[in-house]
Amino acid sequence: MSYLEQAKSYTGQDLETIFFRPMLTGPSAEELGIRILYNMPVPTTVQLWDANPEVLQKYTKGGWTGGAGATKYQKTIQLSRVKAELGFSASDYFSLVYELIASRADVNMDDLTGTELERAETELFRRSIAESIRATMWLGDTSAASGFNTFDGFLKTVKAFAESDTIYRHSYGDGDLADPAGAVDIFEALWEHAGAKLQDLKAERNLAYFATSDICHLYERHLDARGTESAYVDAVNGRGTLAYHGIPVVDVRLGSYLAGSTTFDKSFVLLTDRRNLVLAVNTADFPGNEIRMWYNPDEMENRQRALFMAGCDVLDESLVVYAAKA
Repeated sequence: MSYLEQAKSYTGQDLETIFFRPMLTGPSAEELGIRILYNMPVPTTVQLWDANPEVLQKYTKGGWTGGAGATKYQKTIQLSRVKAELGFSASDYFSLVYELIASRADVNMDDLTGTELERAETELFRRSIAESIRATMWLGDTSAASGFNTFDGFLKTVKAFAESDTIYRHSYGDGDLADPAGAVDIFEALWEHAGAKLQDLKAERNLAYFATSDICHLYERHLDARGTESAYVDAVNGRGTLAYHGIPVVDVRLGSYLAGSTTFDKSFVLLTDRRNLVLAVNTADFPGNEIRMWYNPDEMENRQRALFMAGCDVLDESLVVYAAKA
């Protein structure tokens, strides 16, 4: 058999439990390194409380001296309805699905049931959607004529902050990147210009430097040159994770996308709290949200379509400092 002809459709609870929840929770969510809100009520609103730290007072025999209540701020994440569609020639599609099955050691290749094929088809489409969401949450620009234009991403928001001088922006050039120590200089510049509110959050272990691959590689070269035995071992075996003074350095892996961009900086570092970057995805509160996979006999093509809602935002601009190549 070289075609997969059985149509499949996921809606309601199946859409959540089979398709999206495995992609947006657990290890998959941790890899994104940000805060994810899945199937929160629409409009998706994040509540931010600023409690009065001076709550301790001298004891008196009676009366109320509580003063003003805690201040509540809220940020609404704008969700856009998005559509994902893929089409494969029937023979190519079967080969892709078959490859996913063949790579698993627990599958009997002489007895491929419909369940195994469906699982492999779902995984194929889920990977494509996950990568598209990841790229759009950084590079999204609704004003663009093509590309990642379904919802605005973090870089567009940060760029607007920088242009309005509401956040600190540090500029560096080719000369700063000629020496591997230049990566450390960038990290230091961002930390020194971070507000006290952002610096105080270091103790909660949620701060992160989100950096492009060139900065991460430059920092690795700096570590390789430290001249210690551990540096030699890491240079040979590689490093699973990077950190600077206890703050993780996260590779945003956007090089292939930024190479052709004329809108966003191709090299940057963003220091913020992970919880300050929010991605919201909803598959429950809009009629017609679904995943559908079917075979089109006229075109001899397997097609996949997903309809759902997604959006992202930066909650607090006071918790952002940014560096980019001039």
